[in-house]
Amino acid sequence: MSSTAPDDDQHRTESAEVSAGIRRRLVQITALFLVQGAVLFGASGNFGWVWAWLFLTVQLAGVMLNMAILLRRSPVTIAERADAHGMKTWDKIVGGLWAVSYFLALLCVAGLDIRYGWTGAFPIGLRLLGLAGMIAGTGLIGWAMISNAHFDAVARVRMERGHRVCSSGPYRWIRHPGYLAAMVQAPALALMLGSFWALIPAAAAAALMIARTHLEDRMLLQELDGYAAYSRAVRYRLIPRLW
Repeated sequence: MSSTAPDDDQHRTESAEVSAGIRRRLVQITALFLVQGAVLFGASGNFGWVWAWLFLTVQLAGVMLNMAILLRRSPVTIAERADAHGMKTWDKIVGGLWAVSYFLALLCVAGLDIRYGWTGAFPIGLRLLGLAGMIAGTGLIGWAMISNAHFDAVARVRMERGHRVCSSGPYRWIRHPGYLAAMVQAPALALMLGSFWALIPAAAAAALMIARTHLEDRMLLQELDGYAAYSRAVRYRLIPRLW
């Protein structure tokens, strides 16, 4: 009995750490939703903005579905996304600027556009195209997260956590499907919210994601065992047969 007690204690400690990480992640997600809602409705001055509510609904549905699946298959994936320990310095800059562009600037510009009518009448077809892009991007991110147990919120390699190359799901065709999804979602969100002016911060967010893809790919080649062989087998970072 005494020989197994340390293992039991370690298991309880690890379980407690995962549970605490999941709670922190839920707090982070809740805070992000509140900030996004505050920016959208504060900038627009219109709490009844239907397309803003639809955007938040799509995001919430995606998060809830991912959480339901990951809590059964890989709860540690949720917990690790709450912790930024080991984040690369360059990602604090590039990732931080991307977050400001996507989560703040894009929403603020779109809201002000609605308030002051900068764009004017917006074609419903483009709004629906944006909605389709948001749903597709949300689905791709979810697929990538479910396929890759090390789908992280920050750029890092955690060998102490058994970090290994993922080649299943969308990773069979491109090396960074989550980043492709983020690039699709930025302009799609601007269209969905009915703002041509919001395409400016959306373009900045997409450009920053391209830069992050390049830098993370270089990091993984240097630090993650097996990634060089994987990159030779899956040649394209974001777009099959293009790049």
